[in-house]
Amino acid sequence: MLLAVEIGNSQITFGIYEGCSLSYAAHVVTDPRLTADQYAISLHQILDLYHVNRALLSGSIICSVVPELTAPIAEAIHKLLGIQPLILGPGVRTGLNIRIDNPAQLGSDLVADAVAAIAQFPMPCLIFDLGTATSISVLNQTGTLLGVSICAGVGMMQEGLCSRTALLPHIDLTMPDSPIGRNTVQAMQSGLLYGAAAMIDGMADRLTETLGAPATLLATGCYAQKVLPACKRAFLFCDHLLLDGLRIIYEKNKK
Repeated sequence: MLLAVEIGNSQITFGIYEGCSLSYAAHVVTDPRLTADQYAISLHQILDLYHVNRALLSGSIICSVVPELTAPIAEAIHKLLGIQPLILGPGVRTGLNIRIDNPAQLGSDLVADAVAAIAQFPMPCLIFDLGTATSISVLNQTGTLLGVSICAGVGMMQEGLCSRTALLPHIDLTMPDSPIGRNTVQAMQSGLLYGAAAMIDGMADRLTETLGAPATLLATGCYAQKVLPACKRAFLFCDHLLLDGLRIIYEKNKK
């Protein structure tokens, strides 16, 4: 069994794989203030919650976009399971052909997304990762990563509205019945969710036109399910695309 860990800006995801199948996925809030011991306790509780036999866990891999948490969580895994995790970064074999100016600048989360997409879907492909930031990875017909577009995510825009204005309240990100808001809450929900959907649809159109060929449109990330219902383009929702990529990368490096 494999423990795959995604350390994101908003949450940390622990995935348990039995062979090629994801058996369990659990989430905890990202908090750089916590120690390795505290994350070990959280992981211990998660494994107990899902009745995972820790003796069957033989490997682990970590993808992190929060550098200050990479070492503490790797230490937590080592303390609890006696496993030294593989950290996705330079020097790890991925098989991904990266054509950006400095491949070392590409986030490990986007690398894992791309590896999973190449293994599971037709190319060319656009991967919309709707997390704290919205990242769009562009893969051509041969699976080469040509580049990325990055903008503020839905949660970041919501926080900006609430913190930088005196009268706008904190709201639940629930899809309103209409894009025309009839009160403050509906107006904010419309702007955030329909606005994000329009941006995603528009970027899909522009990037597909730039590629010069129809592309598979994938959507993943913690805000994807909130935004996709308002999209006009047909996106394939991939809840655990990044974890699947980590599993594939681990297999490439296991020997």
